[in-house]
Amino acid sequence: MATSFSCYGAVSTLRTPIPLSRLSTFRSPSVSTIPNRFYKFRVKCSRAEAGVVDDSRSAPIDVVADVKSERVVVLGGSGFVGSAICKAAVSKGIEHGSNKFQSLDCNAGDVFYVNWDEVLTGATAVVSTIGGVGSEEQMLRINGEANVVAVNAAKEYGVPKFILISVHDYNLPSFLLSSAYFTGKRKAESEVLSKYPNSGVVLRPAFIYGKRKVGDFEIPLDLIGEPAERILRAIENFTKPLSSIPASDLLLAPPVSVDDLALAVLNAVVDDDFFGIFTIEQIKEAAAKVKV
Repeated sequence: MATSFSCYGAVSTLRTPIPLSRLSTFRSPSVSTIPNRFYKFRVKCSRAEAGVVDDSRSAPIDVVADVKSERVVVLGGSGFVGSAICKAAVSKGIEHGSNKFQSLDCNAGDVFYVNWDEVLTGATAVVSTIGGVGSEEQMLRINGEANVVAVNAAKEYGVPKFILISVHDYNLPSFLLSSAYFTGKRKAESEVLSKYPNSGVVLRPAFIYGKRKVGDFEIPLDLIGEPAERILRAIENFTKPLSSIPASDLLLAPPVSVDDLALAVLNAVVDDDFFGIFTIEQIKEAAAKVKV
Protein backbone atom coordinates (compact mmCIF):
# COMPACT_ATOMS: atom_id res chain seq x y z
CA MET A 1 0.00 0.00 0.00
CA ALA A 2 1.39 3.41 -0.94
CA THR A 3 1.17 6.52 1.19
CA SER A 4 1.39 10.10 -0.02
CA PHE A 5 1.82 13.18 2.12
CA SER A 6 0.26 16.56 1.37
CA CYS A 7 1.70 19.33 3.49
CA TYR A 8 -0.14 22.62 3.88
CA GLY A 9 1.47 25.79 5.11
CA ALA A 10 0.37 28.18 7.79
CA VAL A 11 -3.15 28.05 9.01
CA SER A 12 -3.71 31.59 10.15
CA THR A 13 -3.25 35.03 8.69
CA LEU A 14 -2.78 36.47 12.19
CA ARG A 15 0.60 37.99 12.84
CA THR A 16 2.39 36.64 15.90
CA PRO A 17 6.02 36.72 17.14
CA ILE A 18 6.42 33.41 15.31
CA PRO A 19 5.75 34.51 11.70
CA LEU A 20 2.93 32.17 10.74
CA SER A 21 2.07 34.55 7.92
CA ARG A 22 5.40 33.62 6.34
CA LEU A 23 4.32 30.03 6.21
CA SER A 24 0.99 30.84 4.61
CA THR A 25 2.72 32.04 1.44
CA PHE A 26 4.94 28.95 1.11
CA ARG A 27 4.53 26.95 -2.06
CA SER A 28 6.70 24.37 -3.70
CA PRO A 29 6.19 21.74 -6.40
CA SER A 30 5.37 18.16 -5.51
CA VAL A 31 8.11 15.58 -5.29
CA SER A 32 6.99 12.14 -6.40
CA THR A 33 8.78 8.85 -5.90
CA ILE A 34 6.10 6.65 -7.48
CA PRO A 35 4.68 7.64 -10.90
CA ASN A 36 1.19 6.26 -10.31
CA ARG A 37 -0.71 3.76 -8.21
CA PHE A 38 -1.32 1.12 -10.86
CA TYR A 39 0.86 -1.96 -10.85
CA LYS A 40 0.98 -4.81 -13.39
CA PHE A 41 1.19 -8.39 -12.22
CA ARG A 42 1.94 -11.33 -14.54
CA VAL A 43 0.00 -14.43 -13.54
CA LYS A 44 0.50 -17.84 -15.16
CA CYS A 45 -2.76 -19.80 -15.24
CA SER A 46 -3.39 -23.38 -16.30
CA ARG A 47 -6.50 -25.54 -16.17
CA ALA A 48 -6.81 -29.31 -16.15
CA GLU A 49 -10.19 -30.91 -16.75
CA ALA A 50 -11.09 -34.58 -16.83
CA GLY A 51 -9.24 -36.30 -19.65
CA VAL A 52 -7.20 -33.17 -20.45
CA VAL A 53 -3.46 -33.00 -19.87
CA ASP A 54 -2.30 -29.90 -18.05
CA ASP A 55 -0.31 -27.69 -20.40
CA SER A 56 2.39 -26.03 -18.28
CA ARG A 57 3.33 -23.89 -21.28
CA SER A 58 0.09 -21.92 -21.12
CA ALA A 59 0.60 -18.21 -21.83
CA PRO A 60 0.83 -15.89 -18.83
CA ILE A 61 -1.92 -13.32 -18.34
CA ASP A 62 -1.13 -9.70 -17.57
CA VAL A 63 -3.41 -8.36 -14.85
CA VAL A 64 -3.50 -4.67 -13.98
CA ALA A 65 -4.44 -4.22 -10.33
CA ASP A 66 -5.52 -0.94 -8.76
CA VAL A 67 -3.54 -0.75 -5.51
CA LYS A 68 -5.21 1.63 -3.07
CA SER A 69 -2.99 4.51 -1.92
CA GLU A 70 -3.12 6.23 1.42
CA ARG A 71 -2.92 10.02 1.53
CA VAL A 72 -1.75 11.89 4.62
CA VAL A 73 -2.33 15.64 4.89
CA VAL A 74 0.10 17.64 7.05
CA LEU A 75 -1.23 21.03 8.18
CA GLY A 76 1.58 23.49 8.84
CA GLY A 77 3.82 21.42 6.60
CA SER A 78 6.22 24.26 5.83
CA GLY A 79 6.88 25.01 9.50
CA PHE A 80 9.55 23.68 11.84
CA VAL A 81 7.79 20.45 12.88
CA GLY A 82 5.70 20.03 9.72
CA SER A 83 8.67 20.18 7.37
CA ALA A 84 10.52 17.63 9.54
CA ILE A 85 7.55 15.26 9.24
CA CYS A 86 7.46 15.63 5.46
CA LYS A 87 11.21 15.10 5.13
CA ALA A 88 11.10 12.05 7.38
CA ALA A 89 8.26 10.56 5.34
CA VAL A 90 10.14 10.93 2.08
CA SER A 91 13.48 9.75 3.50
CA LYS A 92 11.97 6.62 5.02
CA GLY A 93 10.33 5.77 1.72
CA ILE A 94 13.60 6.17 -0.16
CA GLU A 95 15.62 4.39 2.53
CA HIS A 96 13.51 1.28 2.52
CA GLY A 97 12.89 1.31 -1.23
CA SER A 98 9.18 0.91 -0.62
CA ASN A 99 6.03 2.64 -1.74
CA LYS A 100 5.08 3.56 1.80
CA PHE A 101 5.67 7.28 1.36
CA GLN A 102 4.71 7.92 -2.20
CA SER A 103 4.89 11.67 -2.60
CA LEU A 104 5.24 15.01 -0.90
CA ASP A 105 3.01 17.92 -1.92
CA CYS A 106 3.49 21.30 -0.27
CA ASN A 107 0.89 23.97 -0.99
CA ALA A 108 -0.25 27.14 0.68
CA GLY A 109 -3.30 26.75 2.87
CA ASP A 110 -5.31 28.39 5.61
CA VAL A 111 -7.56 26.40 7.90
CA PHE A 112 -10.13 29.15 8.20
CA TYR A 113 -10.54 29.71 4.47
CA VAL A 114 -9.14 26.61 2.76
CA ASN A 115 -11.18 24.63 0.25
CA TRP A 116 -11.48 21.34 2.11
CA ASP A 117 -12.62 19.55 -1.04
CA GLU A 118 -9.14 20.04 -2.44
CA VAL A 119 -7.35 19.22 0.80
CA LEU A 120 -9.22 16.33 2.39
CA THR A 121 -10.82 14.38 -0.43
CA GLY A 122 -9.24 10.95 -0.37
CA ALA A 123 -7.20 11.64 2.76
CA THR A 124 -6.70 8.75 5.19
CA ALA A 125 -5.04 10.79 7.95
CA VAL A 126 -4.49 14.41 8.94
CA VAL A 127 -1.51 15.63 10.95
CA SER A 128 -1.84 19.08 12.52
CA THR A 129 1.26 20.96 13.62
CA ILE A 130 -0.75 24.17 14.02
CA GLY A 131 0.40 26.37 16.89
CA GLY A 132 1.92 29.70 17.79
CA VAL A 133 2.39 32.36 20.44
CA GLY A 134 1.15 35.91 20.61
CA SER A 135 -1.67 37.71 22.37
CA GLU A 136 -4.23 35.72 24.34
CA GLU A 137 -6.75 36.15 21.53
CA GLN A 138 -4.29 35.06 18.88
CA MET A 139 -3.12 31.99 20.80
CA LEU A 140 -6.66 30.86 21.50
CA ARG A 141 -7.55 31.23 17.83
CA ILE A 142 -4.43 29.52 16.47
CA ASN A 143 -3.81 26.79 19.06
CA GLY A 144 -7.46 26.11 19.73
CA GLU A 145 -9.97 27.26 17.14
CA ALA A 146 -7.84 26.52 14.07
CA ASN A 147 -7.25 22.96 15.21
CA VAL A 148 -10.90 22.48 16.13
CA VAL A 149 -11.90 23.60 12.62
CA ALA A 150 -9.42 21.12 11.11
CA VAL A 151 -10.63 18.24 13.29
CA ASN A 152 -14.26 18.82 12.42
CA ALA A 153 -13.48 19.18 8.71
CA ALA A 154 -11.54 15.92 8.75
CA LYS A 155 -14.38 14.16 10.52
CA GLU A 156 -16.93 15.56 8.08
CA TYR A 157 -14.91 14.29 5.12
CA GLY A 158 -14.60 10.84 6.64
CA VAL A 159 -10.86 10.96 7.32
CA PRO A 160 -10.27 7.99 9.65
CA LYS A 161 -7.30 9.29 11.66
CA PHE A 162 -6.23 12.65 13.13
CA ILE A 163 -2.83 13.34 14.72
CA LEU A 164 -2.28 16.51 16.77
CA ILE A 165 1.04 17.96 17.91
CA SER A 166 0.21 19.44 21.31
CA VAL A 167 2.34 20.40 24.32
CA HIS A 168 3.68 18.68 27.43
CA ASP A 169 1.44 18.66 30.48
CA TYR A 170 3.66 20.95 32.55
CA ASN A 171 3.12 20.98 36.31
CA LEU A 172 2.67 24.73 36.30
CA PRO A 173 0.50 26.70 38.72
CA SER A 174 -3.11 26.90 37.57
CA PHE A 175 -2.91 30.62 36.81
CA LEU A 176 -0.16 29.94 34.28
CA LEU A 177 -1.93 26.95 32.76
CA SER A 178 -4.94 29.20 32.19
CA SER A 179 -2.95 31.00 29.50
CA ALA A 180 -4.60 30.82 26.07
CA TYR A 181 -1.58 28.92 24.78
CA PHE A 182 -2.35 25.93 27.01
CA THR A 183 -6.14 26.26 27.05
CA GLY A 184 -6.14 26.43 23.26
CA LYS A 185 -4.02 23.28 22.97
CA ARG A 186 -6.19 21.40 25.46
CA LYS A 187 -9.33 22.49 23.65
CA ALA A 188 -7.89 21.04 20.45
CA GLU A 189 -6.95 17.83 22.26
CA SER A 190 -10.49 17.41 23.56
CA GLU A 191 -11.86 17.81 20.05
CA VAL A 192 -9.51 15.18 18.65
CA LEU A 193 -10.27 12.65 21.39
CA SER A 194 -13.99 13.34 21.14
CA LYS A 195 -14.27 13.03 17.36
CA TYR A 196 -11.65 10.24 17.09
CA PRO A 197 -11.91 8.17 20.30
CA ASN A 198 -10.32 5.08 18.74
CA SER A 199 -7.94 6.60 16.22
CA GLY A 200 -7.08 10.11 17.40
CA VAL A 201 -3.46 10.73 18.41
CA VAL A 202 -2.23 13.54 20.67
CA LEU A 203 1.55 13.92 20.99
CA ARG A 204 2.72 16.04 23.94
CA PRO A 205 6.38 17.01 23.50
CA ALA A 206 8.17 19.52 25.71
CA PHE A 207 10.78 21.86 24.20
CA ILE A 208 11.38 20.75 20.61
CA TYR A 209 14.91 21.16 19.32
CA GLY A 210 16.54 20.98 15.91
CA LYS A 211 17.69 23.44 13.27
CA ARG A 212 14.84 25.90 12.97
CA LYS A 213 14.63 28.36 10.10
CA VAL A 214 13.14 31.77 10.78
CA GLY A 215 13.20 33.86 7.62
CA ASP A 216 16.69 33.69 6.19
CA PHE A 217 18.22 32.67 9.50
CA GLU A 218 18.73 29.21 10.96
CA ILE A 219 18.55 28.87 14.74
CA PRO A 220 20.52 25.82 15.97
CA LEU A 221 18.21 24.83 18.81
CA ASP A 222 19.91 21.43 18.87
CA LEU A 223 23.02 23.01 20.40
CA ILE A 224 20.95 23.53 23.54
CA GLY A 225 18.33 20.81 23.30
CA GLU A 226 20.48 17.79 22.50
CA PRO A 227 22.92 18.05 25.43
CA ALA A 228 20.05 19.01 27.75
CA GLU A 229 18.13 15.88 26.76
CA ARG A 230 21.16 13.66 27.36
CA ILE A 231 21.87 15.17 30.77
CA LEU A 232 18.26 15.03 31.96
CA ARG A 233 17.86 11.42 30.86
CA ALA A 234 21.11 10.47 32.57
CA ILE A 235 19.99 11.93 35.91
CA GLU A 236 16.26 11.21 35.69
CA ASN A 237 16.40 8.70 38.57
CA PHE A 238 17.61 11.52 40.81
CA THR A 239 15.20 14.16 39.52
CA LYS A 240 11.98 12.11 39.64
CA PRO A 241 11.33 12.98 43.30
CA LEU A 242 11.42 16.65 42.30
CA SER A 243 8.57 16.28 39.81
CA SER A 244 6.01 17.11 42.50
CA ILE A 245 7.47 20.58 42.90
CA PRO A 246 5.34 23.13 40.99
CA ALA A 247 6.93 24.34 37.73
CA SER A 248 9.83 21.86 38.07
CA ASP A 249 9.01 20.52 34.59
CA LEU A 250 10.20 23.75 33.06
CA LEU A 251 13.72 22.58 33.90
CA LEU A 252 13.33 18.82 34.23
CA ALA A 253 11.12 17.79 31.28
CA PRO A 254 13.52 16.36 28.65
CA PRO A 255 13.56 18.22 25.33
CA VAL A 256 12.40 16.28 22.25
CA SER A 257 14.27 16.14 18.96
CA VAL A 258 12.17 17.34 16.03
CA ASP A 259 13.38 14.26 14.17
CA ASP A 260 12.09 11.94 16.89
CA LEU A 261 8.78 13.77 16.93
CA ALA A 262 8.51 13.35 13.15
CA LEU A 263 9.22 9.62 13.40
CA ALA A 264 6.60 9.27 16.14
CA VAL A 265 4.09 10.84 13.75
CA LEU A 266 5.02 8.33 11.05
CA ASN A 267 4.49 5.52 13.54
CA ALA A 268 1.06 6.95 14.34
CA VAL A 269 0.21 7.03 10.63
CA VAL A 270 0.98 3.36 9.98
CA ASP A 271 0.00 1.81 13.34
CA ASP A 272 -3.78 1.52 13.79
CA ASP A 273 -3.32 0.46 17.42
CA PHE A 274 -1.51 3.71 18.20
CA PHE A 275 -4.06 6.20 19.56
CA GLY A 276 -4.66 8.36 22.62
CA ILE A 277 -2.36 10.79 24.45
CA PHE A 278 1.41 10.21 24.32
CA THR A 279 3.96 11.68 26.71
CA ILE A 280 7.58 12.63 26.08
CA GLU A 281 8.87 9.13 26.88
CA GLN A 282 6.20 7.48 24.74
CA ILE A 283 7.07 9.76 21.82
CA LYS A 284 10.66 8.58 22.12
CA GLU A 285 9.54 4.93 22.18
CA ALA A 286 7.32 5.42 19.12
CA ALA A 287 10.19 7.04 17.22
CA ALA A 288 12.44 4.10 18.04
CA LYS A 289 9.99 1.70 16.37
CA VAL A 290 10.34 3.55 13.07
CA LYS A 291 14.12 3.87 13.32
CA VAL A 292 14.54 0.10 13.30
